[in-house]
Amino acid sequence: MTRPLRSTSTRLALAVMGAFLLAFVLLGTGVYVAVSTLLLQDARELVRTDAAGLLQLQRDSGRAALVQELRDRLEAPDDPDAVYALIAADGRVEVGDAVSTNAHAMRAGRSVRWMTFELVGDAVPDDGVQSRRVLAQLQPLPGGETLLTGLRLQSQDRFLALMLRTAMVALAVAATLGALAGWLTSRWVSHRLSHLDRTAARVGAGELGLRVPLDGSGDAFDRLGRRFNAMLDRIEELLGGVRHATDHIAHDLRTPLTRLRNRLEDLRHRSDASPAGRAALDGAVQETDQLLTTFGALLRLARIEAQPPAGEGPELDLSALVADAAELYTPIGAERSVRLALTLSPALVRGDRDQLFQMLVNLLDNALKHAPEGSRVGLTLQAGVAAVLCVDDEGPGIPEADRERVFDRFQRLETHRGTPGSGLGLSLVRAIVHRHGGRIALIDRAPGLRVQVTLPLAGDAGRIGRAEPLE
Repeated sequence: MTRPLRSTSTRLALAVMGAFLLAFVLLGTGVYVAVSTLLLQDARELVRTDAAGLLQLQRDSGRAALVQELRDRLEAPDDPDAVYALIAADGRVEVGDAVSTNAHAMRAGRSVRWMTFELVGDAVPDDGVQSRRVLAQLQPLPGGETLLTGLRLQSQDRFLALMLRTAMVALAVAATLGALAGWLTSRWVSHRLSHLDRTAARVGAGELGLRVPLDGSGDAFDRLGRRFNAMLDRIEELLGGVRHATDHIAHDLRTPLTRLRNRLEDLRHRSDASPAGRAALDGAVQETDQLLTTFGALLRLARIEAQPPAGEGPELDLSALVADAAELYTPIGAERSVRLALTLSPALVRGDRDQLFQMLVNLLDNALKHAPEGSRVGLTLQAGVAAVLCVDDEGPGIPEADRERVFDRFQRLETHRGTPGSGLGLSLVRAIVHRHGGRIALIDRAPGLRVQVTLPLAGDAGRIGRAEPLE
């Protein structure tokens, strides 16, 4: 099961969305800081101009004119956001409302300075906000007094708050667009890689002639597909060389072996042959037959592996094939006092009837060969999500370390190789199962061995992912 956060497509989508959001946040932060700075500079310029006018009035007309001008402006302000106060040297507010709880801190000292404080009390506007920032310039006057000229920043704050709310909405939209862009990007990448994935899957299923379609764009995906196709060409060439060599060797040797067998058969039937010579010839004929059987199996195996998948073959009832194979081997089992027990359910599959029958014959032959006398060989066929065939015997079984090795060509567990056989039976079985889109597994029965073959049912176009042990 694929974990979403470990999926390359998901990580790519998250990376694109994260980059999109990061760029938006950085841009939005830059715009917010720039606008806030610009508004503050404009407010400073307004306060500076207003303060310069009041100072000019004080220099031209004296302190009394300044006090009267401040009172007039406080009683009938031209700008409702303007803030004025005349603070004595002891921190007492001589003119203006008590607009700050920290009036002592509002003395200018010996030089002009700027400060920002919170306006409280009667100056609170009607919008319910309990605090407003004020940008003020503190100008020292003769006699130790301080002239406070300020501007409420409520308009600027409202504009910045509106910007912030708008930015939050835009951020949500950007997150949605980023997620969409990431999803589209991951879909595009997955689509470009899907051709490679499907081709690899079908080539692994046996269609060695398939190649990845190229769009000629020359991008990274197109170059990857071109390299992948070159690799497949090389693999097909090498496999073709091996198969042709095997086919030619088996074919070229089968003809002289057949001639040799015929000559041995002629010698065996001559009247002047002694009993000892006739027995030696019989052994030679049997060995030659075994060699011919081995070369025949090699040829069949090479042809099966070179064929395309059999998923589009005719529909057939696997239970009927199992019953036919069991009927063929019942007399052979009776000779060794081995009973065949069948439990079959109808199972429709698609494929090559002859090859599936060959698979059943090889499995039954192996089971009867290793089953002890008086034992039982079971054949079970069930149909669920797939057709599951089990061949059970009560023989010595196969060690777990050797269960994969026995499928290789010419592999036999008997080191002395005294039992008749070529070591190609299970290789043929696996090749047939794989060509039909199935899986084969060897399961310990303690005692005995279960060979479990899982094949897709007719109408199921997919391949079997893995073989689950049948209870």
